Amino acid sequence: MTYIRKGCVSGSMDRILRMTRASAALAVGLVTPALAQGVSGATGSVSGQVTIKERPGDTTEDLGNVVVYLEPTGASARLRQPSTAAVNTVITLHGRQFQPRVRVVTTGSTVQFPNDDPFSHNVFSKMNGGFDTQVYGRGKTRENQFFDAGVYPLYCNIHPRMTGFVVTLATPYYTQAASDGRFVIEKVPAGTYRMHVWHDRASEKPLDIVIPSTAVSNMRVELDATGYKYTQHKNKFGQDYTSASGDRY
Repeated sequence: MTYIRKGCVSGSMDRILRMTRASAALAVGLVTPALAQGVSGATGSVSGQVTIKERPGDTTEDLGNVVVYLEPTGASARLRQPSTAAVNTVITLHGRQFQPRVRVVTTGSTVQFPNDDPFSHNVFSKMNGGFDTQVYGRGKTRENQFFDAGVYPLYCNIHPRMTGFVVTLATPYYTQAASDGRFVIEKVPAGTYRMHVWHDRASEKPLDIVIPSTAVSNMRVELDATGYKYTQHKNKFGQDYTSASGDRY
């Protein structure tokens, strides 16, 4: 075994050793967070069930309107900016209702509103500057492109009881619950996330979670709708509808 006394290492060798140590430290600094945040390609899933606490005597019939989505946080957000692909989808106007009542899309997506009723409709929203399709008749279709993230309440200027929602997200990690409140989000890169659970009759419930490279399962989330009270919205001019029902036809 060869020993090197202190002070006997040449200047060039000393610089090489310092550069080697610095390179190793830099490599550790880059690789460790990357592996921890799933940049290696590891993905997991999130699943569970949502329930809604109702007022005494009421039952929940709209669990399918629950939206669950994940936003990367911390190092996950810095290292991985999730990409979203715009989609084209449909909300049909039928029976004086928006069908489906809740539609989830990603930013930049377009929603078409075909009128399937034997009378005219109008679709408008005030969210993020709003939009207004104007009145159009049976068999006609209007559309709107949703560029900004947010929840867009939809109304009809003719039928005041018509209410729907376009939930526009800047993340591809989302789902709508089944009719029994069960949900699953697949292929989520390992990392830290804020999970949002949304329903139009309850306050949103954010939860911070860590997703490993396998799965987070059996999550239980309860939303509280006991304080919900239906309030009639105004028409697109900010005024009350002109009749008791508001329907002109």
